[in-house]
Amino acid sequence: MILDRRSLMAAMGAVPAVSLPVLARTRTDDASVEAALDSVFERYAPVGLGAALVSREGLVASGVRGLRRKDGTEPVLTTDAWHLGSNTKAMTAVLFARLVEQGLADWDLKLVDALPCEHDPAWADVRVVELMQHRAGLRDEDVLGQAWFMTARGDPATLPEQRLAVAKKALASAPGGTPGQFQYGNANYMVAAAAMEVITGQDWQALMVEQVFGPLGITSAGFGAPREPASWGHLEQSGRMVSLPPSHPGSDNPAALGPAGTVHMTLEDYGRFLAVFLNDGLPLLQPESVARLSQPAEGPPPAYGCGWIVLNQPWASADGTTPGRVLAHDGSNTIWYATAAVAPARNLALIAVSNDGKAGAQACPALLRALIAGLPVADSAPVV
Repeated sequence: MILDRRSLMAAMGAVPAVSLPVLARTRTDDASVEAALDSVFERYAPVGLGAALVSREGLVASGVRGLRRKDGTEPVLTTDAWHLGSNTKAMTAVLFARLVEQGLADWDLKLVDALPCEHDPAWADVRVVELMQHRAGLRDEDVLGQAWFMTARGDPATLPEQRLAVAKKALASAPGGTPGQFQYGNANYMVAAAAMEVITGQDWQALMVEQVFGPLGITSAGFGAPREPASWGHLEQSGRMVSLPPSHPGSDNPAALGPAGTVHMTLEDYGRFLAVFLNDGLPLLQPESVARLSQPAEGPPPAYGCGWIVLNQPWASADGTTPGRVLAHDGSNTIWYATAAVAPARNLALIAVSNDGKAGAQACPALLRALIAGLPVADSAPVV
């Protein structure tokens, strides 16, 4: 199962008030990344660990530590692909924005209009975008129970058919949660993707390649565990760490869950995607679309847009004194871990990844903090 996002919110938004360096206007070099990796890898000892800094122009610096396999000898490489878990959600949201710009959808598209099937009246006014904001009232336990996870891998239906079945099950009865309240869940993105598949007549994987990865020049992306030769994911079982090869059926969540969290790619390619949010959407989206994706939904906390937790941090501001917007997220299938933070006003995105689902859950947020602390100093400002 993909982890709850509260860990990232705690890591990025609830740290004690301390003095952290504010970004200088000059780019940092590999030395700061290497220093951050050294300190975090020594402290948490994940199997493998990677980090990157990204600007509007792309990858600025990157580095890795550790092994592809716990019991192996091959080191992880900067060119290896990493599983991004729920950081896939922002990519699915970008896909929806692309369809809006092409006139195939709109931001006020109602779910029942996109998926014309039997539905409970309570769904009549729920919009697709509310699914991507986790405020539609859809709960994972209502449609993705243990039985679904046990049978989904062997389901002979196509992936779009499986997602449509989940959508129909969701719409057949009133939402189990409260519409307008934040209810994080992977089913939200599966149902949103089902709507996009019906609208376009294409499956989500093909749409991602055609509409997002291709235009950005992302060539390393795939779905599920990275394919050989690559790092393996690691899971703790009965008190010991187990390496899971990509061919293992438990190396990732069922493929139908893809729109919520099964994409993998290299650090450099992930930087290409994050740079979209540093460039007001270029070369993929219009600025208005990026603003929509980055805007938190109205309603009670947390502040969540479409695929992004939205924070305000002093280090991310243009002048280093007043809080600046940070788009952040983490993701894990319990076998891998990924954390990203995008600070548009500072022309910077930070990436931390691990092929260790347990140690990585601590190491990746800590690595982001270490990267911030190691950036060139222009001044000092409190993080609250």
